[in-house]
Amino acid sequence: MKDFWKNKRVLWTVYALAAIIVSAQALHLGERAGGYTFYENYVIFKNAFPHLLHGLNPYADFPAEQWDLYKYSPAFALFMAPFAALPDWAGLPLWNLLNALVLLAAILRLPLLSEGQRVFIAWFVLLELITSMQNSQSNGLTAGLMLWTFIAFERGKMWQAAGFVAGAAFIKIFGFASAVLALLYAKWRAFPVFSQSNGGAFGESRPRGAFWKFVGWLMVWVLSLALIPLLLMLPSHLWQVYEWWWELLRDDHAASVGLSVQGWLQTWFGWMPSKMGVTLAGMAILTASIFAVSRVPSAANRVLACASLLLWVVIFNHKAESPTFVIAMCGVALWWCVAGKKAWEHILLWVVFVLVSLSPTDVFPPNIRREIIQPFVLKAVPCIVVWCLVTWRMLAAIPRKKGFEPARWQGRDTFD
Repeated sequence: MKDFWKNKRVLWTVYALAAIIVSAQALHLGERAGGYTFYENYVIFKNAFPHLLHGLNPYADFPAEQWDLYKYSPAFALFMAPFAALPDWAGLPLWNLLNALVLLAAILRLPLLSEGQRVFIAWFVLLELITSMQNSQSNGLTAGLMLWTFIAFERGKMWQAAGFVAGAAFIKIFGFASAVLALLYAKWRAFPVFSQSNGGAFGESRPRGAFWKFVGWLMVWVLSLALIPLLLMLPSHLWQVYEWWWELLRDDHAASVGLSVQGWLQTWFGWMPSKMGVTLAGMAILTASIFAVSRVPSAANRVLACASLLLWVVIFNHKAESPTFVIAMCGVALWWCVAGKKAWEHILLWVVFVLVSLSPTDVFPPNIRREIIQPFVLKAVPCIVVWCLVTWRMLAAIPRKKGFEPARWQGRDTFD
């Protein structure tokens, strides 16, 4: 039975079936009150393409077609063109399959971890991925692209890393934060890096100048994705679309605090600091911690940096909702893979799983969810705790004396 849970074919089958079953359930439920579907996020995504194509403001309110506003980039609207051409019974399952399988493919190719640890991560985040797919969200795809960014950096593929950063960012703005991982590789000191050519073993460090190649490629990718809608429209109209998008993002920033650090401070302590101030403070801490481990770039520290990023983009997102936490749970799982496996760490891991992945389910009675879990943003709190632990460990990695170099970490199988 233990071999069954470690079988990759089982994982691919389960992830695919989860996407198909969730889609079938949403399609079967029919319509909500007001004539809206149970997969409105997908409807909003695919409607953005015809709105863009016909010269409309894709960020305007279309109450006769969808229940909420479109908030992603013009490039993402263009990406949804194939889905817009499909009937929902075909498009929705394909959309959820894309989210599920891009994430699973990234997890199973993560460098620096053992096979068992990758399998553990895949099972650990599955329930949260299902929550995201039940809302037909793009969070599985975003999490996958962020993990692929880390994989590309480890392989020394700067153009790929830049492409994944830009792709994630043009889905959700916070995807740009993935670029901070480049700080790990800025100096390209002599440390072992992942090499695909020799079966995933540690190879030679990459040459100097690769960091600037990443910056150059990032500029190319961003410019390409920003201008690709010109295939459908004139430059003057595209400029207008970006102005509409900026207005939406500016107004949206003041709308809520979500399941975030900001929401935790407000709910628990009645403190309402500037959202921008909280975000900038969080970014400063993230950047400082990644810069710290770049001086001691062991395998464990690089994994921790990726974990910190995945947690940060959720807990410091003032619009974070329950389906967004599949990204944070990837970060929690990465933290666990390099944790000391002490008793309190085991307890914390399962507290995270219960409060994050199980709290939206029927395991918790509706009144508990409504009166305790949601008002006290308990879904975010354990992720904030884990991020603080990860950050502390990263900052503590700064060498205390000249010439200090820790032994290379050897990953352990989490199923042992």
